[in-house]
Amino acid sequence: MKALPLSFSSPFLTSISRQDLDLRSHQFYAHFRVHHPREGSFRRFSSPPSSESIAQLIRRRSHRGDASAAASNDGKVAVMSYEELVQKDYSFLEMGNNSPAVSENMERIVSAGMIDATSKVLVSFGSEEFMDKLAEPFNCQFLLVVHDSLFVLACIKEKYDQIKCWQGEVIYAPEKWAPFDVVFLYFLPGLPFALDSIFESLTSRCPPGARVVISHPLGRQSLEKQRKEFPECVVSNLPDKATLQKVAAKSAFEMADFVDEPGFYLAVLKYNGIS
Repeated sequence: MKALPLSFSSPFLTSISRQDLDLRSHQFYAHFRVHHPREGSFRRFSSPPSSESIAQLIRRRSHRGDASAAASNDGKVAVMSYEELVQKDYSFLEMGNNSPAVSENMERIVSAGMIDATSKVLVSFGSEEFMDKLAEPFNCQFLLVVHDSLFVLACIKEKYDQIKCWQGEVIYAPEKWAPFDVVFLYFLPGLPFALDSIFESLTSRCPPGARVVISHPLGRQSLEKQRKEFPECVVSNLPDKATLQKVAAKSAFEMADFVDEPGFYLAVLKYNGIS
């Protein structure tokens, strides 16, 4: 796999203290194992990687061997290659560029969640800009962001210590933090899973009445450009209304709102299942 340039310069990393990295390593991993292809085995570590190894993990652009995350007592962790973890460039998720229109669209997305002081919120593939909208002010009970990229999570954690960060895929997010009243699938096309699998996984993480918000602040036109430039990251599509209604209904999700404009995509679904 061709190495992609990291979206942030290395001087940023010097502002993350060793203590912060140690804390983040505990939050990112309950267990950690490294796969050695030639040996065909896994080495398991009962403690999280050190701050030095996390820093190296973020900085490196190439490697020898693969790494994967294993299941822990808290739940499953997505398995991915070391290259996929480190080298994907998610800078394109920062779509604002001080654009009033994009900022307004992000605010529409946040408003669609109807968050209040008692809400427990889950965000999948959130960007730093989007987390800014959610965290300033921080007006919910609990906020968890799930992302493939340790680097993106480290950037978010440095700005907002009150946000819980977990590396992996949303369908494997530990249920110990559930139930979630609001789930933002901020960049659904980045998830390499069938839509029905995603909704099925949310049924065990959402209480009745929970809202799932699927969005793209720049809509389908921008998504197609992103797909051409970042094919390693854009691996699925934004569903049309009929497809989304049909798939969501199988898991007891009912559509509450749907907007599919060239420059904005928003779908809101309400969970009507059993607690």
